[in-house]
Amino acid sequence: MRRALLAAAAVAFAAGAWTALSPGDAGLSLLLVALALVAAGFVWLESGTGSAKEIALVAVLGGTAAAGRVLFAAVPGVQPVTVVAVAAGAALGARVGFAVGAVAAFVSNFYLGQGIWTPWQMLAWGGCGVAGAVGAGAIRNRWAFAALCFALGFAFSSAMDLWHWYSFWPHTWEALTVVYGRGVWFSVAHAIGNVVFVLAVGPELRRLLERYGRRLRVEIAWVEAPPERAWGQTP
Repeated sequence: MRRALLAAAAVAFAAGAWTALSPGDAGLSLLLVALALVAAGFVWLESGTGSAKEIALVAVLGGTAAAGRVLFAAVPGVQPVTVVAVAAGAALGARVGFAVGAVAAFVSNFYLGQGIWTPWQMLAWGGCGVAGAVGAGAIRNRWAFAALCFALGFAFSSAMDLWHWYSFWPHTWEALTVVYGRGVWFSVAHAIGNVVFVLAVGPELRRLLERYGRRLRVEIAWVEAPPERAWGQTP
């Protein structure tokens, strides 16, 4: 596992250096960075204890989030993936939260369209799951949960806009302003949609996943029985 993580990190570093040295090839080099980081994330998931059960849970949660994204595809910018990833990260830890967000992006894009943007969506939504784990103690309150997902709605859209600008647009402040200006309404819709999903089911989903997580961590401890006493022996 450690060798796989080191190899992924080396590929990400080399591709990042390529990006810095050859901005004209930014799209391809950034794609390699994203693929390496996604691979590292899934190696991280596999390295956990009880990984088989976690992987099954990730598949279910990722598929559910993907189905929700497809269901709301007619409403631009609105999808439940961020909320599901944050709830998974808060309840089950950063590894599961990352994997749920990444799987949801990958699976839903089979319907919505795969492309060079897919690894970056996987990373961005995986990052939302990690943010849920980091802020788990602060989002017990429904409104705090909603505030975090509201901010992550803008963060996700900003990250995708930044990738789009650096990969395909002139590297100028004017071009960056145009890209962000074109996507601002999608960012607003994403953030507000996240708040609606959290207020509807966010804390309940987290509590459900926490209960399931406790069952995953239940262990049976075998205790050696004391030796039997001989007949008539006093204790």
